[in-house]
Amino acid sequence: MASRRWPTLAMLHKIETTQGVDATPAAANALIATNITFTPIEATEVSRDLMLPYMGNQGAILTAMYGKLEFEIEIAGGGAAGTAPKYGSILRVCGLSETVTAATKVEYAIVEAAQESGTLYFNSDGVQHIFLGGRANVSMNFVPKQIPKFKFSFMGMLGTVTDVALPAVTMTGWTTPVPVSKANDVFSLHGYTGGAESLSLDLGNTVTPRFLIGSEEMKITDRKASGTAVVVADTIATKDWFTLAKASTRGALSIVHGTTAGNIVEITAPAVEIGKPAQGQTDNVANYSLPLRFCPVSGRDEIKIIVR
Repeated sequence: MASRRWPTLAMLHKIETTQGVDATPAAANALIATNITFTPIEATEVSRDLMLPYMGNQGAILTAMYGKLEFEIEIAGGGAAGTAPKYGSILRVCGLSETVTAATKVEYAIVEAAQESGTLYFNSDGVQHIFLGGRANVSMNFVPKQIPKFKFSFMGMLGTVTDVALPAVTMTGWTTPVPVSKANDVFSLHGYTGGAESLSLDLGNTVTPRFLIGSEEMKITDRKASGTAVVVADTIATKDWFTLAKASTRGALSIVHGTTAGNIVEITAPAVEIGKPAQGQTDNVANYSLPLRFCPVSGRDEIKIIVR
């Protein structure tokens, strides 16, 4: 009997025309990911609890079954300005629309009506798990000297589990990322452009499995975008984070990662509140950890991802 290897795997993902109906992704729809956590089945175990003239385990029935995957994808461009990145489909099931401006940019903006769903095939060295009607949350992390990454938390209804040969996935169309650095990144928060040790952002989707009579779906039922910026603790005259926090003042955030057309990813947020600053240190240099609350201005506009 041949054992299966964990690192030998492939993920294929494609937007569904009809929610919950298999979109049959192929090798061209591959997602190249890292740090994968795979939960083949989540379910509610309903105990039968039968009253019988003897003791013993009387079994249970699994209900409301679905699957979960968590994985990271490198933050990089689409290869050319105005070309959607290969990870675009998984951003779209996070409640984001995809708008392509030819030869210029691709924008991912929040939508609440007509949110898209996706089919994901997870092939673990020849055993294929299918998940239907999937939706997800996404967070982002920028740390100097490291490759920035999206982290996706995906949930989908259970399809079939079968023996299927691994698809011939290639890296064609995937852009090589650049590390986070002074040369590659421009960061601004409430007008502050000084030193930053890290920036994390979370779209904050709540993905809820809904199992009803006549309807089953993964539904994004709430969204509260948040994040954390760790910045160098400069003088109050340079930037007074405490006054901003006490007044719940809202200001803009942006980070532009990359400098070459086709490999630039920009995150913008127009109205960010600063939470309670906490002071710490790195290498004996004082810093502030700033909780971030991303607020809408006119609705569904608290975060936008721009690939150009």
